[in-house]
Amino acid sequence: MSYTIPNFTRGQVNRAGGVLIVPNKTSHAMAEALVLINHWRACHAYPMNTFQATLRWRLKKVCADALVATRMKRLPSIIKKLENNSGMQLARMQDIGGLRAVVGSVAQVRKLHAIYTNGSLAHELIDTDDYIQTPKTSGYRSLHLIYKYKNDQAPDYNGLCLELQIRTRLQHAWATAVETIGSFLNQALKSNEGPEDWLDYFKVVGSAFALIEKCPVADQFAGQSPSNIYKRCVELEKALDVRRKLNAFAVAANAITSSNVGGNFHLIVLDAVERTVTISSFGKKRLDEANAAYAEAEKVALSHSDMQTVLVSTVSIDSLRRAYPNYFLDTEQFLAALARIEKLAAA
Repeated sequence: MSYTIPNFTRGQVNRAGGVLIVPNKTSHAMAEALVLINHWRACHAYPMNTFQATLRWRLKKVCADALVATRMKRLPSIIKKLENNSGMQLARMQDIGGLRAVVGSVAQVRKLHAIYTNGSLAHELIDTDDYIQTPKTSGYRSLHLIYKYKNDQAPDYNGLCLELQIRTRLQHAWATAVETIGSFLNQALKSNEGPEDWLDYFKVVGSAFALIEKCPVADQFAGQSPSNIYKRCVELEKALDVRRKLNAFAVAANAITSSNVGGNFHLIVLDAVERTVTISSFGKKRLDEANAAYAEAEKVALSHSDMQTVLVSTVSIDSLRRAYPNYFLDTEQFLAALARIEKLAAA
């Protein structure tokens, strides 16, 4: 496998990031910036691969059926993060390369976290965000570990940052539903942007899920009884007709086209208007092709707001679908959790 090696300075990366958010930029300037950014993003593949191998080995001690996947940060997400964080420099963005582990319980999240905290790892842990103990106001919950890569055997990649997300299946179901609804509203609900009624709904659901997992709720719900939170969740669900809408969106899960499904790298393109999902898969030796295809797909998606694309790595199409169900408009786990909340509200 041929991995991309950095051939740029941090200053060049930051200037390219600046072009992304400059109004009235020329098409030539944008094209030059995208070439460098796509190259820089591709450089994270090698560190992600080594981290993934360690993660899978460590998960054997924690959760036999854990889900593992990696992804490169999407260009629209990069742009939004730069726009929303004044003074942020692209070269300092810590989640360009991301890994996700989905386990069965909060106890397993804590056990895996302890293995990383207490175990030997050459890479430097530079930040920890525990959104399970302290949920975001949006309702989001997960544990984030930010590492700075360090490997004497591959010094070209030293200093690149990776984000490891560890979450439960219930937390994963919440995030999936947020992104699925956001796709059809064409709103960044995951960034706390969009219609207030939907944002309020997912805030309440996030705290209801936290109660189910016997975890702290978000600060704005700290003084409320579990019964009130469950009942409010059901009220908003009915007002927004959540169940019917999610079931309707799931039609797309039956409209998937794919090629070379045996590959290790998968380019997913979701068309929220047509409700179709297209997968192009690439084997281990075709990483360069995968990165090039991703760059081309993102150029198209930038001018089509209802289209989303992402390049991810999983061991199979089945695990791909479970790791990124929002791209398949699959909210079965979320709907099952809502049924549980309805029973708790009626108790």
